[in-house]
Amino acid sequence: MKIKSIGVRELVEFSLKSGDLKSSGAGRQNTALDGSRIHRMIQASWDDDVSVETDLQMQITAGKTPLLIHGRADGLHQTGGIVDEVLEIKTSSFDFSELPNNILTLYFAQAKIYSHILMKESNLAQMKVTLLYFQTTTEQLSKKTVVVTRKEASEIFNQAVSEYQKWLELENVLREQRQKSLKMLKFPFDKYRKNQRELAVCVYKTIASKKRLFVEAPTGTGKTVSVLFPALKAMGEEKCSRIFYLTAKQSTRKSCEDAIALMKPNLRSITLTAKDKITFDEEKDLPDDQNPYFIGYYDRIRPAMQDVLKHETMITRDVIERYARLHQVDPFEFSLDLSLFCDVIICDYNYLFDPLVYLQRFFTDEHPDCCFLIDEAHNLVSRAKEMYASSLLEESFLLAESEVKKLARTNNIARKIKDVSAVFETLKKPMQEFNQASLIMKEQLDSLFDPLEKFIDFTQEWMRDNPDQSQYPNLLNCFFEAYSFVKISGFYNETFRTKLVYDNDNRLLDLKIFSLNPSALLDQSLNLGGSSVLFSATLSPLEYYQEMLGGFDSLIYSLPSPFDSNHLKVLIDDKTQVTYRKREENLPTIVSKLKIMVEAHCGNYLVFCPSYSYLEKLHETFRTAFPNVKTIIQENSMSEEQRRAFLESFAEKPKEPLIGFAVLGGIFSEGIDLKGTRLSGCAIISVGLPMLNDETDELRKYFDEKNFDGFQYAYQLPGLNNVFQAAGRVIRGERDVGVVLLIDERFAERRYVQFYPQFWNNLEYVHGNEQLRNSLNNFWNIQG
Repeated sequence: MKIKSIGVRELVEFSLKSGDLKSSGAGRQNTALDGSRIHRMIQASWDDDVSVETDLQMQITAGKTPLLIHGRADGLHQTGGIVDEVLEIKTSSFDFSELPNNILTLYFAQAKIYSHILMKESNLAQMKVTLLYFQTTTEQLSKKTVVVTRKEASEIFNQAVSEYQKWLELENVLREQRQKSLKMLKFPFDKYRKNQRELAVCVYKTIASKKRLFVEAPTGTGKTVSVLFPALKAMGEEKCSRIFYLTAKQSTRKSCEDAIALMKPNLRSITLTAKDKITFDEEKDLPDDQNPYFIGYYDRIRPAMQDVLKHETMITRDVIERYARLHQVDPFEFSLDLSLFCDVIICDYNYLFDPLVYLQRFFTDEHPDCCFLIDEAHNLVSRAKEMYASSLLEESFLLAESEVKKLARTNNIARKIKDVSAVFETLKKPMQEFNQASLIMKEQLDSLFDPLEKFIDFTQEWMRDNPDQSQYPNLLNCFFEAYSFVKISGFYNETFRTKLVYDNDNRLLDLKIFSLNPSALLDQSLNLGGSSVLFSATLSPLEYYQEMLGGFDSLIYSLPSPFDSNHLKVLIDDKTQVTYRKREENLPTIVSKLKIMVEAHCGNYLVFCPSYSYLEKLHETFRTAFPNVKTIIQENSMSEEQRRAFLESFAEKPKEPLIGFAVLGGIFSEGIDLKGTRLSGCAIISVGLPMLNDETDELRKYFDEKNFDGFQYAYQLPGLNNVFQAAGRVIRGERDVGVVLLIDERFAERRYVQFYPQFWNNLEYVHGNEQLRNSLNNFWNIQG
């Protein structure tokens, strides 16, 4: 049987943790920001007879399972070459005297298990265990030493292993059921679609060889099943042990759930939902010590988990909420704990890639038996840039300072805010002197981090002592800004930039750090697993996405569309100018072309515009010119109900034309399915270039310096992907028929044409309204 591996800390926390749950917000995580620095500082003060960061391990048999227990001791003191003391360092903002007993028990249990391993190796009767506790707010170092006998250490070890063994036995039973089921797993349809089997084979080989694969699989390929089925077969043949299905949208998570339900494997899948969405209403704004789902959480969590794992296979949000209420445990933390025993984990990109919210229980160390399936991977480019960007506003600190003055016992926080504000004042001086509103630089603002970290530590302590924090929104907002800024700053490398924006009227400074190309950071995240498949209907050119998504030394695979290309007519208006300066001038010309499109065939159409402001102008111009044509328009901010109503307007077999006006790159330009007669075509106005700004231009310069085409990487290809996504709304099924009208003379330029998908082979350039009318009429006459 394969050896199961578990870290000492993980073993202790899983088996011995008891009592109440504490909020897992940034306040508790902050100690990790400079935890390594504190460890090094303390270790540097030790004598030469103390060895640091020593790897320890012990292999045992827990029931029938070979178990490797491993860890790294912070310090081991030796006398005469024999280890006689284990030193364990812990940090947080709590005063040592205020540490809860259940936390102290865990701290010492970890060190005692290290002592058990050492005493057994060296046949020692006893050993000293010393806890060195560093309080971050006061920088006070406390020390507590106990003497542990070999028997006592053995009892702690056996207690932890005994509890964990129960779960190993359950895990083994579930695993046997899973493997038996997966060996018998059949493709869920009578036959493969065109190119579907080839994709499945390619995915299987990628997982088996622990490689990374980029796949462009056009709409209709059946991407979800084509990727998930071979991944499950690979799991059944022990090529991987856990699958993470990572998505950008709720709709694609649902597609994965549906595919699993269709195949009916006997395994455990879980869908993770964002904390703010799954937390019960009655929990919100409650202090930890008043939240019934937090109090005694660790005393109830194990029976709750067993109940779910024994009775459910597809653990969706509804299932999690139902069992969470039954066992009175917090649903979000419950889902994370359950995920440790699930085979397929369906979740947002954030849980792997975002340094602020990634799943620490999975992604602190490498897990070569994990497989990552990343859906709609084109979205990861912009999402990654958002993950590795953070802003710090001077105004936030001024508002926090004003709020703090009204509170008692917050002098420490007030002083720390003033220290940060002093750095802002220093940074503003050259901006004022040279009358400069904005500046982007490669250097990091090192002077900020010490005062920011102190502010974070003291505010964290205050948050602990003031559980009703919702009354102080400005202070909390400032805290989370500072936390994010310091955390993201820890990844600063040559791709990062620091931006200063000075508002001369209000005399306020805004700071921002951002990564121009976080591909190396994405690569590190992907390396935490054994294999990765990044797939999308629009991933062209594949080389661009390899560069932007950490696809170093990866495989690429592009499939042709399974649909009849004659069902799609692509018309390029190569005479109308839609550059920013010409857009408004050409509104009447564009409106006339839209009217020709809807006159040629009675159907529903989408018109995609480059911005909200232009969307409103075009919509108003069209309504004025043709008031009898029914129109709807995307609002700047729409609720789920409004989005649903917008899409429901696109009825099947409409008796009168409908034009929906939407924003290119927005919520209706990807991820929606208007199959059959619900959508007859779309018009795309402009090539979708991102708006010109100093950050995007910095990206252009960065790639120019790397000998890439900077304009292409910063502007052209991101815009073109939005065009491809919007055009992809038209043909969603085998029987779908429709037109795509591209309005912008730049669409005819070679630098764009070279990237057009093969499926666009029924493409025609139209030079005027009469030719447009004739081409549309001919197409619809052929289609009948």
